[in-house]
Amino acid sequence: METTTTPRPLAEEPEKTSAFEHSLKSNDTEEQIDIWFYRPIGYQIALFCAKVGIRPNPVTIISIFFGVAAGILFYPQNLWINVIGMLSLMFANSLDSADGQLARMTNDKSRFGRILDGVAGDFWFIAIHIAICLRSMEEGWSAWIWVPGVVAGASHMIQSAMADYYRNVHLFFIKGTNGSELDNSRDLQREYDEMSWTRQFGMKIVARLYLNYTKEQEFFSPKLQKLLAVVKEKYQNGLPAKLITDFRAQNKPLMKYTNIVQFNTRVIFLFLWLFLDQSWIYFFFDIFILNPILIYMVVKQEQVSNHFYKEITAGKYNG
Repeated sequence: METTTTPRPLAEEPEKTSAFEHSLKSNDTEEQIDIWFYRPIGYQIALFCAKVGIRPNPVTIISIFFGVAAGILFYPQNLWINVIGMLSLMFANSLDSADGQLARMTNDKSRFGRILDGVAGDFWFIAIHIAICLRSMEEGWSAWIWVPGVVAGASHMIQSAMADYYRNVHLFFIKGTNGSELDNSRDLQREYDEMSWTRQFGMKIVARLYLNYTKEQEFFSPKLQKLLAVVKEKYQNGLPAKLITDFRAQNKPLMKYTNIVQFNTRVIFLFLWLFLDQSWIYFFFDIFILNPILIYMVVKQEQVSNHFYKEITAGKYNG
């Protein structure tokens, strides 16, 4: 596993707007709801944390408690308690924004932090799925409600993994390795094999989980893997400017699908069904609405990857 980058002091920026934008990954991959709501809140939290010396990983851990609390508060059939849960989940997501913004502002980045950030969301939604299943059984559903609950949970994990992967691929092409958190299973496997079970037991388990996560992303994107392999082989000193421009033009429109299958869309509908006291619909929305969007997203990304693989191997971007 890579070591944590030494934090640097918060950089002085001449304008607040530019400092805020510097805390974002990229406008290409940001959702409007995040830019308008969650990122500004996260930025203020990140500024406070930077001033008092709180690092990104503790912020992520705190977000887990608020996200899990939200799931617990969705269990009772009491709208006001559910609303408190909604606010708790929104605050958890603001903290999730803050940890990444803080890491970029202070250059306090690590692979462990990235893994922890991804695991945090899983904890939130595991709690939410359990709460909805238990709530549904109290409303008269049989134990069979756990079947769509588990299927929806597995679907959510794949949707989030692929959306995160495609975002990082996009950032890799437009920003390079410094602006992306793109990993590959070959390098991760080598690092995992070098770790000791006796001296690094906990980290080795984490590394194994992250390796499996990355292999899953690669399994669903074979043509993208061919593209990344040829890019790594041919452009060791950096990508040609025209390739960056052309890839961004074709791939940027697909970023909206990565946003749809992640947090905001699913939570808006989850809140709606909680208000209607029909929370069980959330599972079927995940399975029958978001999964087709996931499939479409994967197919389109594979088409873009295949196009650029052919263009590169044909010599179009040799100059």
